Amino acid sequence: DYHIKEMPWKAILIRLKNMGYLSHQSGTCGLHIHVNRDSLGETYEDQEACIARILFFFEKHWEELLKFSRRTNRQLERWAARYGYKDKPKDILDHAKTGANSGRYSCVNLQNCNTVEFRMFRGTLKYSTFLASLQFVDELCNDAIALSDENFEVMTWSDFVSKINK
Repeated sequence: DYHIKEMPWKAILIRLKNMGYLSHQSGTCGLHIHVNRDSLGETYEDQEACIARILFFFEKHWEELLKFSRRTNRQLERWAARYGYKDKPKDILDHAKTGANSGRYSCVNLQNCNTVEFRMFRGTLKYSTFLASLQFVDELCNDAIALSDENFEVMTWSDFVSKINK
């Protein structure tokens, strides 16, 4: 709500365009969204379970997220690699912490001690696209907090997007 109602993002993005910034057209610019880990649960265990569900969602719905991200497969491989699908959220989290793609250049970067960084999105100076990316992350985090692993395992992409309030 703060980003929509208080932050002058539309004016900021217009100003950046007027200053000659390219963002989407540059091909190398990403939109990275950080979410405070403390907002994902009261305890460390709650936060880890929430993050595991987020990672599971990314792996399960990779093709849909690829389209939403507006990046190419090649860009994602370089700047926001996936961890690899596992059948259970906790298994993906364990792999994310120890696997080959466990570094900073992951679709959901877990290297920051205070935040979870969503790196998948292509940069943009278009207000509606910028807000859509923020709203996607917000909705995903809200679901990951409120729903169980079992809910995430059966949730389809259509289930997720159909309940989002336009």
